[in-house]
Amino acid sequence: MTSLPLSTLEASRRRFVASLGAAVSLAGLGGCAATAASPAAEPPKPQPMPVPHSAGSAVPRFAMPALACDCHHHIYDRRYPAHPSAALLPDDATVAGYRLLQQRLGLQRNVVVQPSTYGVDNRLLVDALKAFGGASRGVAVVDTSVTDAQLQALHAAGVRGIRFNLSFLVGITADMMEPLGQRIAPLGWHMQVNGTADKLLAAGDTLGRLACPLVFDHMGQLPQPQGLKHPAFALYAGLLDSGRAWFKLSGAYITSQKPDLSDSGTVARALMGLAPERMVWGSDWPHPTKKAGDKPDDAAMLNLLDDWAPTAAVRDRILVDNPARLYGF
Repeated sequence: MTSLPLSTLEASRRRFVASLGAAVSLAGLGGCAATAASPAAEPPKPQPMPVPHSAGSAVPRFAMPALACDCHHHIYDRRYPAHPSAALLPDDATVAGYRLLQQRLGLQRNVVVQPSTYGVDNRLLVDALKAFGGASRGVAVVDTSVTDAQLQALHAAGVRGIRFNLSFLVGITADMMEPLGQRIAPLGWHMQVNGTADKLLAAGDTLGRLACPLVFDHMGQLPQPQGLKHPAFALYAGLLDSGRAWFKLSGAYITSQKPDLSDSGTVARALMGLAPERMVWGSDWPHPTKKAGDKPDDAAMLNLLDDWAPTAAVRDRILVDNPARLYGF
């Protein structure tokens, strides 16, 4: 972890302790607290425009609800050093570039996810959250050496969870999951996990023992054409049934074998059918696993949610109400 000035940490600690005293638990968050959303203003009108790392320029086909949230994107900046063992080294994807995507899609809230590229150095994440302001939240990467003061400083910056990318463990190891889950539970944070379905299935016992809520990236990456028949789906269904798990309806292209991504749609609909109140949507911008020239159209990715959701009310809940509960907007 990158150290922060003691004065900043102490001020953050006081703010954090005060916030805990006023916190109330929310159903489905395992004790996590969230502030009530302010009355929704008129949502911005989406603007057709080209956006870095995104194909096309069209806007979504449906009217975006006020306070709609993209719950999964990354920021990359070569001014910040990559971890020596990082496997993914994407081109810059800046705060300014992401703001263009927000304008194109009509989104008002966002969640910045620390990528494996930077390991446990969260400086870029914290700087991005500061630039985005109060309508953003973050998911950090930490190891077991992180201090309570550093966790409190991250909370004050807008962080509400930590991530384990089991496919690219950079600066962390899987055996840190349980002890860190115990550390972050009192903050009302969650643990976000990413990896192939096989890796997540292998970690199933650990995931079931975590002391904090659990959020799965990219619909759990069930491989196609196996899809719902993969044994990991039974794990996911059990965790959803327990009330402890959330899923990000993101990265539909990651395991799909269909040009229209209909196989991923089958997975998304199954997950939504189990727990629509614990689904969120994410763009995965700037799509770091996709090469330049093969980036998806983010408006088309958002339109998929409209296809998958059984009603507009469920779709809008996934975009607004669920993120507000999970991230404390």
